[in-house]
Amino acid sequence: MSAYDVYKSIAAPSRGLFKDNGSRFLAFAYPVETEQEVREIVASLRKEYHDARHHCYAYRLGYKADVWRASDDGEPSGSAARPILGQIVSAGLSDILIVVVRYFGGIKLGIPGLIRAYKSSSADALSAATVVEKVASRHFRLEFDYHQMNAVMKVLKDMDLPQRGQDFGEKCSLAVTVRLSETDNFMQRLDGVAQISELNL
Repeated sequence: MSAYDVYKSIAAPSRGLFKDNGSRFLAFAYPVETEQEVREIVASLRKEYHDARHHCYAYRLGYKADVWRASDDGEPSGSAARPILGQIVSAGLSDILIVVVRYFGGIKLGIPGLIRAYKSSSADALSAATVVEKVASRHFRLEFDYHQMNAVMKVLKDMDLPQRGQDFGEKCSLAVTVRLSETDNFMQRLDGVAQISELNL
């Protein structure tokens, strides 16, 4: 079985903390799958910790981890976002967001101090998290005639694909989720048997 579609994320939210010279760095790690989720979480933390000086964050999404962004939120460039992202990258994780909320303690920490603080608080949150394996998948809807029912069901059974959203009206249709490394095989086996359209869930 090909493993290129397997990647790592975290199972549930976790927290970390780092203190230095009166400044407190509260780190929050979240499993996420979309940029919309990221926006909502960052907005809710800004609201909850509205009296904090900075809300810096970084995230990576997708099995290739090719969707990412990092924000210094007013800290000196490279002193916050890069160390946070660096912890995500070195842990080999994706579908993850880390937000570090900083309460300023009155003493400036300097760039090296900030880098250490954002790195350490992020690492603390990750050390408290449970790492899980995820499998990248694609979602499809199949449409087919009744006389193709047995052929379609045989493929689904052979490939052990759970189905949902069945509709057996004038035409038959149902939805399936297929792991990325199996999609070519899936397409070939159903070629000429069913109409396949991809669903963006």
